[in-house]
Amino acid sequence: MATTRTRRTAAAAAVLWGLASLTAGCGIRATTVPVDVGPAPSRVSCDIPAQQGSAQGFRATVELVCGSQLVGVERVVPIAEKKPAQNPALLAAEALLEALEREPSQEERDAGFTSAVPGGLTVTANRPGDPAGTVRLSKKPEDLLPVALAQVVCTLAGSETVSAGPGPVVLGGPDADPPRAWECTDAVRSRPESVPTLGELVRSGGTPVPSPSPSG
Repeated sequence: MATTRTRRTAAAAAVLWGLASLTAGCGIRATTVPVDVGPAPSRVSCDIPAQQGSAQGFRATVELVCGSQLVGVERVVPIAEKKPAQNPALLAAEALLEALEREPSQEERDAGFTSAVPGGLTVTANRPGDPAGTVRLSKKPEDLLPVALAQVVCTLAGSETVSAGPGPVVLGGPDADPPRAWECTDAVRSRPESVPTLGELVRSGGTPVPSPSPSG
């Protein structure tokens, strides 16, 4: 019996040695340790149905973040009753900022949408000499997170009520600094974190002045 067991053990060892030799010859390294390749990448749809119209608001495209880029979401944006000395464009800009600050709906979150625009961002009064169409914010545009700035710029640029037509949006802060022109491009939409933190200075007559290069 002992001799039979010895022969079986030797035969099994020979088979295992042969398999190991073949594996080494093929350049494949065998392992008995499970390899953790991480969870499967999550997929988001970035697609939700448009909201229905309402008499208390206006239809607009709000730029939210989905899949690390800007994606327009059609919404019915409520607008406050017109106040004295406020023009419709600034009222619309204020309403769009509030829409960007608002947490996306459950349906939007399920589709992968988020917003980087901070709460409390409002529209302030323009200053004498500001070019037509200027929107001054309660915070300097260049002090916003690049993604939040990209959302604001592209949302305002896409609004027919705020923007007179295709082209840059003129934004300023609450201080006396000249407003700057910001443009929503395909590059900004695809990489909103890379939007430049300085636009073009704008003179009172509306002529843009090249700004200094951003400090690195």
